[in-house]
Amino acid sequence: MSSTNIKRKIGDIYTEAARTGRPVFSFEFFPPKNEKGEAQLYATLEELRAHHPDFVSVTYGAGGSTRDRTLEWVRAIQDRFGMLAMAHYTCIGSSRVDVEKMLSDLYSAGIRNIMSLRGDMPADNPDYQPPADGFFYANELIAFIRETRPDFCLGGACYPEKHQEAPSPDVDLRNLKRKVDAGAEFLVSQLFFLNERYFDFVKRCRDIGIEVPIVPGIMPITNFKQIERFTTMAGCEMPGGLVKELGKVAEDKEALQRISLEFSIKQCRELLDGGAPGIHFYTLNQSYATMHILDALR
Repeated sequence: MSSTNIKRKIGDIYTEAARTGRPVFSFEFFPPKNEKGEAQLYATLEELRAHHPDFVSVTYGAGGSTRDRTLEWVRAIQDRFGMLAMAHYTCIGSSRVDVEKMLSDLYSAGIRNIMSLRGDMPADNPDYQPPADGFFYANELIAFIRETRPDFCLGGACYPEKHQEAPSPDVDLRNLKRKVDAGAEFLVSQLFFLNERYFDFVKRCRDIGIEVPIVPGIMPITNFKQIERFTTMAGCEMPGGLVKELGKVAEDKEALQRISLEFSIKQCRELLDGGAPGIHFYTLNQSYATMHILDALR
């Protein structure tokens, strides 16, 4: 991969794609915890590379627990697989020195794109306070990076159905505006299953002056147990008809996968037809569902 492509900015990709109406497709992975997981991720990357994503991203564990592995995998994806990669970075638990060190490491590795996040609060510390020179919110992290290292392209997260800690959708939206005003160049959404929530969210964003690309994040259901996790941990509503259909085939893996993929393909088509700038796939380090959806969309 040429150094020019490695250093390409994701914000520029969305800008260029918008001029031609081409959707941007991207994949998200997490650093595996063991050798078996590493082997699976390598196999997944080999398969998904053939689908030519515009970029991929690698998540960052709570409290920076996967810091080194995130950097390792982002570098490997760019250097070994030739795909533009973005590193996630969460500021909870990090001092300003920690942030500066991570930025320096990313830059030295040829990485120019960062998904800038607050991160989850420590579950064992309900009264958590950031380090004296650290950051409590993503907009503070974004502002710091933009001021000190303007050569990075920064993305941010958004929540069509409201961040679970926000007291209201309006407060959540004002917080999101702070991220964009601080320097976020594009936004990737939390997963959702009701497209009207996304389209209404985008309209509300535009109404208050958020003009950056708002990319829907999609995660196909691969087992019935995910439904409860999605609705509780992710705070997203599931279509009643879909839950009922999947419930009928909860123990039939092939039937459940078929129904889920049919729904995801329809959902993605409606999103793209409605003006979404692309689709960001939460892959769970697996390739089948993402490849199947992409083949149908293309």
